[in-house]
Amino acid sequence: MKTNNIGHGATAYIILVSVLAFCLMADYVPRLHFLSAWVTPPVVLFLGLAFAMFFGQPFPVFNKKASKKLLQYSVVGLGFGMNLHASLASGTQGMAFTIVSVVGTMLVGMLIGVLLLRIPSTASYLISSGTAICGGSAIAAVGPVVKAKESEMSVALATVFILNALGLFLFPLLGRWLGLDQQQFGTWAAIAIHDTSSVVGAGAAYGEEALQVATTIKLTRALWIIPLALVTSFIFKTRGKGIAIPWFILWFIVAIVLNTYVLDAMPAVGNAISSLARKCLTLTMFFIGASLSASTLKAVGLRPLLMGILLWIIVSVASLAYILFR
Repeated sequence: MKTNNIGHGATAYIILVSVLAFCLMADYVPRLHFLSAWVTPPVVLFLGLAFAMFFGQPFPVFNKKASKKLLQYSVVGLGFGMNLHASLASGTQGMAFTIVSVVGTMLVGMLIGVLLLRIPSTASYLISSGTAICGGSAIAAVGPVVKAKESEMSVALATVFILNALGLFLFPLLGRWLGLDQQQFGTWAAIAIHDTSSVVGAGAAYGEEALQVATTIKLTRALWIIPLALVTSFIFKTRGKGIAIPWFILWFIVAIVLNTYVLDAMPAVGNAISSLARKCLTLTMFFIGASLSASTLKAVGLRPLLMGILLWIIVSVASLAYILFR
């Protein structure tokens, strides 16, 4: 019976991914444009989550690689739709609060995790790092530095991933309810949502300007992985550990430079690449959602999840207050 379930799940997985890819590409065919109207990041993420709950993970290795690589390629592709001068302005505007929020989130997270909820310091540090900077990427970079156990890494990654899925759904709804403009929402999403994938997905669901602002600020924020890992090695006294640098950020910057100075006379080329990148990003949402199985939810536990939620609420409210009243 178990083999049959796996077989059915694999078939359903292939069919669903094929249908999503076809509908996304149908947007380029005038008479088939209507097929792509329903394929939005929140809907596709929900399909991935529903699939994982019903069928499990028939292709766990492929799914993990697809979500990681396709996200990176999509982010680089989005750079071809951005202007360097406008991007620098957006990144600089959010820089001051980024510094304060990263340090503040780490401190508050450790207080909540270690002192309030009695979670081991390593797990608390990983969850705080993922909330402060860029979710799973930060956890993956800091984990080896603090000599985290496999179980601690899994709990931290699962906690952040669950909140990422919620953020992709909730933030666009809250942003519209609060009447945030594109700039405000993009800044808020970049600071308050953990992973780059959900930040970009939420920005894309809110609007083109929000997408550009959110992506630029989030990737600027992601560069803090390097100083955080260095400080972590000093705190935990683990010198000599490597730092996992997300190199796709560099290619994202290269894409913006090329679009600004090389493709400036051919805007159609940059628009075509960024358009394809947005479609790939939407498909990435399915792979991300399909990674969250029932076993992942069980592995998290109540206290780490409660810590992640409390810290997330504090960061979200504080950053929103700063954006609205500055």
